Amino acid sequence: MADRVKAAILGSGNIGTDLMVKLLRSKIIEVTIMAGIDPKSEGLRRAREAGLKTTVDSVDGLLAMADDFDIVFDATSAAAHVAAAPRFKEAGKIAIDLTPAAVGPYIIPGVNSLDLMNEPNVNLVSCGGQATIPIVAAINRVAPVEYAEIVATISSLSAGPGTRQNIDEFTQTTAHGIESVGGAKKGKAIIILNPADPPIMMRDSVFAQAPGADPEKVNRSILDTVESIQEYVPGYRLRTDPIFEDDGTIRVFIEVEGAGDFLPKYAGNLDIMTWAAVRVGEELAQGLIERRSAQAAEAK
Repeated sequence: MADRVKAAILGSGNIGTDLMVKLLRSKIIEVTIMAGIDPKSEGLRRAREAGLKTTVDSVDGLLAMADDFDIVFDATSAAAHVAAAPRFKEAGKIAIDLTPAAVGPYIIPGVNSLDLMNEPNVNLVSCGGQATIPIVAAINRVAPVEYAEIVATISSLSAGPGTRQNIDEFTQTTAHGIESVGGAKKGKAIIILNPADPPIMMRDSVFAQAPGADPEKVNRSILDTVESIQEYVPGYRLRTDPIFEDDGTIRVFIEVEGAGDFLPKYAGNLDIMTWAAVRVGEELAQGLIERRSAQAAEAK
């Protein structure tokens, strides 16, 4: 289809592979390339079977095929993205960062994504951020949030090497996102790796202090936000109704079940990142299509 935008995936691990499966179903994005470093990786094998071009030369190999993509999804690590980001910018490619590198502005679908359509590099914050920042923003829309704390509990088995290496970046980036995107005056993030067997699903808790909040208005705002997230993350749900305390504390408990595309269903922490990447990618791709159409019309 001529109106689809071509995209590449950097990183052939679990996240990159799951993202590929989802992008192959997109009607707006045509995924064309997967780049990695391990020639024996499952992701590169599946990419070849799906008809994608592949390379084991990471960023170098990807940029050697620069004519074959407009958007690159980076599913590597924070340190790797920091090094790669300037090269993507120089090549004129839009980068969607699934790591906690935070080179570009934080982006959360349905919260601020439509404000960042022209950005060359956007950051998806973290799995905990994608699950909880929309809830903080939903509360803040109707009552100023003085403080918000999120606790992301995930299965140890769904925390790969990249997640474990980026624990510090996770807490710092997520806390900043709670403030800069969620709107809280002060934010804090905690991540817990639970070794339970069988593995638990991703569970997130949001504790927000919003003195004077109207419970009915806050509840409605939270439920509307949950419905909007479920449009692109089918396994996202509230575990209980929001809890309101007399001191202005609001407690929200969330569970995220994965779709099982490539990752196991308990790995909702990884799944919400790939779903968010698809949604953001499609929004940016649609914006790119519209800009190209406008430029073509002006040239006539």
